[in-house]
Order: sequence, then structure tokens, then C-alpha cells
Amino acid sequence: MSDELSFRPKTSEIPTEPGVYRWFDKTGRVLYVGKAKNLRARLSSYFAPLDSLHERTRRMVTNSADVQWTIVKSEYEALQLEFQWIKEFSPPFNVRFKDDKSYPYLAISTAEAVPRAFITRNRELSGLKYFGPYTNAWAIRETLDTLLKVYPIRSCSSGVFNRAKSANRACLLADIGKCSAPCVERIDKDSHKKLANEFADFMGGGDTKHIESLRSRMQTASDEQHYERAAKLRDNIEALETVLEKSTVVFNDQTDADLFAIADDELAAAVQLFIVRGGRIRGVRGWVVDKELERDLPELVEYVIQNVYTASKRGADSEIPKEIIVQATPLDLGALQRWLTELRGAKVDIRVAQRGDKRALQETAMKNAQHALALYKSRRSTDFTARADALAGIQKALNLDDAPLRIECFDVSHLAGTDVVASMVVFEDGLAKKDQYRRFSISETTDDTDSIYQVLMRRLKYLKAPETDAEADPTKFSYRPNLLIVDGGQPQVSAAIRALADSGISDLAVCGIAKRLEEIWLPGESFPVILPRATDELFLLQRIRDEAHRFAITYQRAKRSSAIGSTLSEIDGLGDKRVAALLKHFGSAKRLRLATVEEISEVAGIGKALAQQIASVLNPTDS
Repeated sequence: MSDELSFRPKTSEIPTEPGVYRWFDKTGRVLYVGKAKNLRARLSSYFAPLDSLHERTRRMVTNSADVQWTIVKSEYEALQLEFQWIKEFSPPFNVRFKDDKSYPYLAISTAEAVPRAFITRNRELSGLKYFGPYTNAWAIRETLDTLLKVYPIRSCSSGVFNRAKSANRACLLADIGKCSAPCVERIDKDSHKKLANEFADFMGGGDTKHIESLRSRMQTASDEQHYERAAKLRDNIEALETVLEKSTVVFNDQTDADLFAIADDELAAAVQLFIVRGGRIRGVRGWVVDKELERDLPELVEYVIQNVYTASKRGADSEIPKEIIVQATPLDLGALQRWLTELRGAKVDIRVAQRGDKRALQETAMKNAQHALALYKSRRSTDFTARADALAGIQKALNLDDAPLRIECFDVSHLAGTDVVASMVVFEDGLAKKDQYRRFSISETTDDTDSIYQVLMRRLKYLKAPETDAEADPTKFSYRPNLLIVDGGQPQVSAAIRALADSGISDLAVCGIAKRLEEIWLPGESFPVILPRATDELFLLQRIRDEAHRFAITYQRAKRSSAIGSTLSEIDGLGDKRVAALLKHFGSAKRLRLATVEEISEVAGIGKALAQQIASVLNPTDS
């Protein structure tokens, strides 16, 4: 392991799936693009002791300032994406390290009297129509072999063609149906050239118009009872469809699009943006956003689009393409499309990919987003040194006498003022102590500050006097914290101070953390403490606050489900299994309350009469 590479990611953070990785220097220039069947295994080899690396590899690694990766579905897709990015970025170390071979193309000699289809690595020949490049030769050979069954044009060299013409004897390819044998005039030159043009048209267009034409001819042949011809056309359709089954990293048209994938939980969302230009992935961006409020996926999509393209309007390097592909339709689709159209100066479509290449690429982007979210969460629990630095930073920022080795954080959750609950989470030495978490149900309250006061009064009555702390059991509720955190601003902090005063405790530090701007509020202060972004202390405080929020939300939702479950259990004919089936079918109490009698009766074991009874109990005003 090299201690000099400060940007090295943790081994556990690197995925084990296939993918493509890029090394960057401090200016953001791509130094090297590589592929891997297993990203973790491949990248780990670069982080060996520097003196054990090859001289050129060591020079590349020591000149780098960052390494990033993109997950794909297979090693083949990694090959394709690697090639595209090598051509796109011209990384200096790829040029130096790779051999001097070129990439293969499929070419058609359209300038010849009898056009020929063949594979070449020479891009400088004249009179040829090129298709590609392809990342490896076997892929293009399979494509050519398949297409020759549908468009049997000449594929032999000039020498083979001239010998067959002189001997007036066709080769084996003609006998097996992969050549129409223009050498022995089984097809005239004009017809053969037309066949070659259809071949080139299919390769260039990459669309389905040829398949639709063949399908129409097949139907006609079948209707006329020419079944052998129909079977041949059916085989041709299957061959073309096979060729059109491209990988997700290369579209079969000249698509210009931005494709978004979002993986989220209650607290954060990881966004992946795949930038596709000319049918190729030209770039990948990823970032994580904290969810200030609970947002569903359509709201998140709208929020992300607004932020990305507002930045574009300010002159960022993100141009607006004609197509934006998303997971879910934004709430204000029409207005959003009009806004983007005005920014771009041309029409912009926002759509959800349903099938095909774009849907497959959406799945790939989603996999990367899920990995990024998991990575974001795991990085919030750092190593011992980082935790120690975070606790020291909190001590300094809050002007505490000692580092807060035990921190308790409180959060309140409710649904429009009903089913009010609160949570208490405990962190010791910067790590969560889940066995000491507590949750509270609040029967009556006026607002969030009153809820905080009630919860802290219930918590603080268990604290022992300071002089008996030495005998306190650290696994019990009575163990004294060094710092109390409440989720909120100055009103919540004031409620906490009032609870401490009424409990007769004056030696506990208190602060509040507000979600919106990550402000730290101290008692009696008119202005908050602003911690620098990306610091260990802010990261730890965010994690503690987020964990309290997650724990409170989980309890609040469980309480709502339990409440509706109890209501359902009181209905004659509904036992535990049917109640569980109803909640599983609809996914939430809210959706069950909104369901119609017909929808409820679709659940196994629920008849029309029972469904009517359930609906009347859950929605008495509708009956």
C-alpha cells in the first residue's frame, strides 16, 4: 500500500462488478482509461507499494489526483465504453501503454463495380463506406456473418473473385447462401449493387424499417401460401433483429440525450447523469443531494432537472440536448418542457424509457446510482482517526470543555400533526450504539417545541447525579451524555434548555442542527455556527441527525401501519392473515384508505361484501 496516494478509495468502496475506470490529474484531465471484469481487483493492483509498480504505471499513478469508475453490465460493454472514452479523451497514458493496433471497421467497397463487404483496420482507404469502429474483431465478424444471410453480397478478396470468375465456378459461400455469386453471374451487377446498398443502408440507419418491410413481405408470402419464401423471410427477420440487439453503452442511432437515474432513501438521493451524444456515452456525472423534505420520485426528477439546467443557463458546460430520459414523469411535465425548450432554443422532450437500448442504459445508470448512494452512506462512518478529528472539531466549534464522547440526538416526526413520535439515537466515540436507541410516543402536544420539551423531560429524569456517574452502567438509559442535539433551530434549542432547567440539570451542552443550511444553533445565540463544508465534524453531526430522523420516521410509519392494522382486525371476517395480505397488496395505509371497493376485492380472500365493509370502516364519510 502506498501512503503517498491520499485520494485512494477504501477497498470496500470499490465495486466488484465489471466497469470502466478513469484516472485524473489535478486539473481534471483524463490521464488513463481502463476496463476491468472486476473493478475492485483491477484498481487494487494500482495501489500496491510504489516501488513495486512498473516505472510507467508508477508515473501515471503519482501524477494522478483522483480515480473514478462507472459500472456496466458485462465485460463486453466495458470494452466498448473503454474504446469510446479513449477516442473521446485521448488519454496520454493510454497512447503510451497500448499497442499500436487499430480498431476494426466493417467496410463496403461502394466504388467497385461489384461491391464487397469486409473487415479492415485501415481507416484511410478510399472508395469505402465504413461502419464502426468495433472494440474487437469477433463482434464484427459475427455481425457480418449474420448479415450475409440476409444480404448475400460478395465478401471475398479480388484474387478469389477473379479466380472464380475465370473458372466459372462459385465458392462455398455461394453454396451455403452467404453470397449471391456475382462472379458466375447468378445475379447481375445492378441487382448486386442494389443489395450492397441495402446492406449499407441497414448498417448506417440501424433502425427497424428493413425489418418491417421484410415482415410485410413475409405476411404476403404466407397469405399467398408461399410458405418456403415466408420461412426464408422469417429467418432474415430474426437475423436482423439479432444484429440490432446492441449493447447498452452504444445506441443504434445518433441519439443525443441526457439520461438520469436516481437512487434514494428517506434522507438522501444519489443522481447519475449519462451524457449521450451521437449514440455514444460522452460523459458520466454523479452527485448526492440531501432531501430537505420527503419527496417522491417525480418530485425528485423535477428538482434535479431544474438544478442541472439552471446551472447550464448560467454558462456551465452542460448543454441541453433534445431528449431527456428519466425514471418517472415529472409532475409539471408540460411547463418543464416549455422552460427547457426556451433555454435550448429548440424543442426538448422529457420521456421515460420503456424498452430497448435506452431502458437498458437506464438500468445501468441506476446500478451506478445505487452504488453511489451506498458509498455515500458508508463514508459517513469513517476510521478512528477521522472520528477523533471530528469529535475534536465539534469540541472546538461548540466551545466545549471536553470532546463529546457520548452524543444523544432527538428528533420529532408526525403526519400533519397526528401520530406524533420522537426518537433518541446514541453515538459513542463517533459510532452508533443502536442497542441504546429509544423511541417515544407523544399522545398530546401543541407543536414540535412542546414535543421536544416532553421527550427531554422523560429522558432527563433517568440521569443520575454527576457524583454517581462513576457507578453508572454505560449500557443503561441513565448513562450521562456529553452533548444533547435536537433536530431544529433556536426554538427547539430553547425548548431543550427549558427542559434541562426544569429537570435541575445545568451541566449538559446542547445544540440544534437545522436541515436546510446545516446551521448549528447554540443556546442564547442570535446567529448560528457555520461549519466548513466537507469537514469531519459537520459530516458526523449530519450523520447523527440523519440517523435520528430515520429512526423517528421508521417508528412513525410503523405506528400508522399498526393503527390501521388494529382497526382492520376489529372487522368481522378479517383475521391476521387477511390484514397482512391487505397491507402487503396496497403497500401503505394511505393507499388502502384511498382504494375503491373493487380494488379491495381484488385481494385474495376478500369478497365484495367484505370489501364494502372494509371501505366503510376506513372511510366512514364516504359510505
